[in-house]
Amino acid sequence: MERFIERVLLASRWLLAPLYLGLAVLLLFFVAEFFVELADIVHAVVAQTDLHLTLAALRLIDLVLVASLIVMVMISGFENFVARIELGEHREGLAWLTRLDTGSIKVKIMGSIAVISGIYLLEVFFTLDGFAADKRLWLVILHLTFVVTAVLLAVLDRLGEH
Repeated sequence: MERFIERVLLASRWLLAPLYLGLAVLLLFFVAEFFVELADIVHAVVAQTDLHLTLAALRLIDLVLVASLIVMVMISGFENFVARIELGEHREGLAWLTRLDTGSIKVKIMGSIAVISGIYLLEVFFTLDGFAADKRLWLVILHLTFVVTAVLLAVLDRLGEH
């Protein structure tokens, strides 16, 4: 009976595989959103409309950052929890990605959330008219909370390595 339970528990890790495939589908949406945003930027530049090009570029970078996180979670999660990924001769170049553990991924995700929050906060400060002072204050407090949390997670992750 014990052996049967162990086999069922071990086999149940494959229930994660559809979730990782779902992240791949989500990645497709990020690719589409990236090109929609890029087309909007091109249209605004060609039409010579008022455009904060820096903010537009940061929004694209933001999408790329989140998409990269999705790839990291998909590949390292699958490798860590489901099965080893066979990369053939490309294994050496991507080995770092398969060695990421959940702690380092959490640090990367929290750091990315802090960056995304910072980009949003920058957008808010470029368009101050649309936001009340108290809302801006709460956005700054929330951003600082993300930054402090990211730093603390990084410190804890570093301490866990030793």
